[in-house]
Amino acid sequence: MDYTPTPTIVPAAPFDASSDAQTLRAAMNGLGTDEEAIINLLTARSNAQRQQLKAQFETEFGRDLVDDLKSELGGQFEDVIVALMTPPVEYLCKQLHEAMAGMGTDEETLVEILCTKTNEEMYEIVAAYEAKYDRPLAEQMCSETSGFFRRLLTLIVTGVRDPVGSVDAAKALEDAEALYNAGETKLGTDEEVFNRIMSHSSFAQLRLIFDGYKELSGQTIEQAIKHEMDGALHDAMIAIVECVQSPAAFFANRLYKSMNGAGTNDAALIRIIVSRSEIDLGTIKDEFERIYNRTLYSAVVGETSGDYKNALTALLGGA
Repeated sequence: MDYTPTPTIVPAAPFDASSDAQTLRAAMNGLGTDEEAIINLLTARSNAQRQQLKAQFETEFGRDLVDDLKSELGGQFEDVIVALMTPPVEYLCKQLHEAMAGMGTDEETLVEILCTKTNEEMYEIVAAYEAKYDRPLAEQMCSETSGFFRRLLTLIVTGVRDPVGSVDAAKALEDAEALYNAGETKLGTDEEVFNRIMSHSSFAQLRLIFDGYKELSGQTIEQAIKHEMDGALHDAMIAIVECVQSPAAFFANRLYKSMNGAGTNDAALIRIIVSRSEIDLGTIKDEFERIYNRTLYSAVVGETSGDYKNALTALLGGA
């Protein structure tokens, strides 16, 4: 499968951190706040440029840019801007931490972040998480989850997945048969076999395994998972399958779910739009329109308002 990730946010060229710092200081100085100026500037810079801007702001004014922004903004709009100002890996670590804090666990967020990452991305998250919270991610996750779901996430977090692009056609057929034997051909399900294959194989290898599974069994791996599993483990397995087939479609579906029905899951909406803006948000927009026959822009406009809406639509890069 050829996957062409198209971002909506690219580095500004030319870029002048000092000029940008002056613009933001002026937007927040005196009576009132120029929210439009803040949106226009920060949504037109890459995260790396925003980090340079933050450092320059402190150098020129002796002030913390994020603290100043927080003091001037509020609500979901503030959440978007603070997310934009946070280094990407640190931002995902904060999202994971919040998903496990307090009563209950937000399993959907754990699945969305952990099941969609390559081993290389996972290493970065694990290192950053322990540095920030002084506790291993795997340890905290184990205390918040259970059963085969916990086992699958633990395997992913401990970095057992093969490197990006690793493929072995003969092994793919073996694993397809192993999945078939662990599910459809027996009474009950051998979840350990599913966990092992889904957590160890590269996404490219999983694509071969899923093709082999369909040839062998006559049904898709999604159909098998729906028959064999439920709950959080089912959701995690389906997330991996969807990301193997099309990351953009997976995130398009997540965005639709965040806005569908009563109320809006603002945390998920913000997280996906911000975290994918420099990766493949353009591709996600195309998939959203293909799947749901409406633009992501129009969906966001229908669910949000004010500066919050303006910040998200700016990140989308227009209709």
